Amino acid sequence: MAGASMTDMNEAEEKTAALLAALWLRNRPLVEERLATLDQAIAAAAAGTLTVELREAAADNAHKLAGSLGMYGYDEGTRVAREMEILLDYRTPDHARLVVLAAELRRAILPEG
Repeated sequence: MAGASMTDMNEAEEKTAALLAALWLRNRPLVEERLATLDQAIAAAAAGTLTVELREAAADNAHKLAGSLGMYGYDEGTRVAREMEILLDYRTPDHARLVVLAAELRRAILPEG
């Protein structure tokens, strides 16, 4: 930014961070819905009752999480969600790995619990 002072840049960065924090709070219920769908799919995979529809919905939710989490600074969440999406593309995903990844994803994006 030619001609912009460091103070202007810091103010812009602070405004951007505040905007992203507000967006995260507003979108967090949607993120939690997507996590719930992933949890349902993992539970169904464990029980041997994972339907194509639920698996595809979970893969779609993992894809959406992978695409959006980086915007909020959750790069690890993006990586984990992307791996979950890949696993959910298989007809019979690796349930044990999905369980591990679901826990990693929650720790990465919801560190407070």
